Amino acid sequence: MARLDVSDGFDVHEYREGFKLRKETRRTMQLENRGSFECPACGKPFEELFVSEKRTNTFQSPPGPFCLVRTDDQLLLFTH
Repeated sequence: MARLDVSDGFDVHEYREGFKLRKETRRTMQLENRGSFECPACGKPFEELFVSEKRTNTFQSPPGPFCLVRTDDQLLLFTH
């Protein structure tokens, strides 16, 4: 398992072999973790990743625990 490196932001193309795109809009995307990547916040494997470039986001409660990571340009929500 590899921990996602988001120190210089997150680029899905660097990890595309391990993700399945679930949904994409102009400024958001939802990805399924098929590569057993580890969360950069807690180091544990995660199920899905929501990536947003929007300044504000509204979520319904994700099931189970989740982690948030902020890069310069994105908000990353990891669901476990």
